[in-house]
Amino acid sequence: MARKKHFTKTPGLYFFNIKMGHNNTITISRKTKEAAEYAFSNYLSQKKDAEWLGKWDGKKFVETEWKIAS
Repeated sequence: MARKKHFTKTPGLYFFNIKMGHNNTITISRKTKEAAEYAFSNYLSQKKDAEWLGKWDGKKFVETEWKIAS
Protein backbone atom coordinates (compact mmCIF):
# COMPACT_ATOMS: atom_id res chain seq x y z
CA MET A 1 0.00 0.00 0.00
CA ALA A 2 1.35 3.38 -0.97
CA ARG A 3 2.03 5.93 1.73
CA LYS A 4 0.43 9.32 1.54
CA LYS A 5 2.66 12.34 1.73
CA HIS A 6 1.10 14.83 4.09
CA PHE A 7 1.62 18.55 3.75
CA THR A 8 -0.03 21.70 5.02
CA LYS A 9 -1.69 24.18 2.74
CA THR A 10 0.07 27.49 3.15
CA PRO A 11 -2.18 30.56 3.01
CA GLY A 12 -1.50 32.78 0.01
CA LEU A 13 -0.39 30.00 -2.36
CA TYR A 14 -2.24 28.86 -5.48
CA PHE A 15 -3.11 25.18 -5.83
CA PHE A 16 -4.20 22.80 -8.58
CA ASN A 17 -4.57 19.02 -8.85
CA ILE A 18 -3.29 16.69 -11.55
CA LYS A 19 -5.00 13.30 -11.75
CA MET A 20 -2.46 10.69 -12.80
CA GLY A 21 -4.54 7.53 -12.59
CA HIS A 22 -7.29 5.78 -10.75
CA ASN A 23 -6.30 6.72 -7.19
CA ASN A 24 -3.33 8.98 -7.82
CA THR A 25 -3.76 12.74 -7.53
CA ILE A 26 -0.88 15.20 -7.26
CA THR A 27 -1.46 18.60 -5.66
CA ILE A 28 0.83 21.32 -6.99
CA SER A 29 1.29 24.79 -5.50
CA ARG A 30 2.88 28.00 -6.77
CA LYS A 31 3.61 31.30 -5.02
CA THR A 32 2.26 33.65 -7.68
CA LYS A 33 -0.90 33.50 -9.74
CA GLU A 34 1.05 33.95 -12.97
CA ALA A 35 3.32 31.00 -12.20
CA ALA A 36 0.36 28.83 -11.21
CA GLU A 37 -1.61 29.70 -14.36
CA TYR A 38 1.43 29.03 -16.54
CA ALA A 39 2.06 25.61 -14.99
CA PHE A 40 -1.66 24.72 -15.06
CA SER A 41 -1.99 25.67 -18.74
CA ASN A 42 1.06 23.54 -19.57
CA TYR A 43 -0.57 20.49 -17.97
CA LEU A 44 -3.77 21.17 -19.90
CA SER A 45 -1.83 21.44 -23.17
CA GLN A 46 -0.36 17.99 -22.44
CA LYS A 47 -3.94 16.65 -22.23
CA LYS A 48 -3.63 15.93 -18.50
CA ASP A 49 -6.70 15.76 -16.29
CA ALA A 50 -6.16 18.94 -14.27
CA GLU A 51 -8.38 20.72 -11.75
CA TRP A 52 -7.83 24.35 -10.70
CA LEU A 53 -8.38 24.83 -6.95
CA GLY A 54 -7.45 28.48 -6.48
CA LYS A 55 -5.79 30.51 -3.76
CA TRP A 56 -5.84 29.10 -0.23
CA ASP A 57 -6.74 31.75 2.36
CA GLY A 58 -6.37 29.50 5.40
CA LYS A 59 -9.97 28.24 5.53
CA LYS A 60 -11.14 27.84 1.94
CA PHE A 61 -10.11 28.30 -1.66
CA VAL A 62 -10.73 31.74 -3.17
CA GLU A 63 -10.11 32.87 -6.75
CA THR A 64 -11.43 29.53 -7.96
CA GLU A 65 -12.25 30.78 -11.46
CA TRP A 66 -9.56 30.05 -14.03
CA LYS A 67 -9.57 31.71 -17.42
CA ILE A 68 -7.30 31.02 -20.34
CA ALA A 69 -4.96 33.99 -20.73
CA SER A 70 -5.20 35.43 -24.22
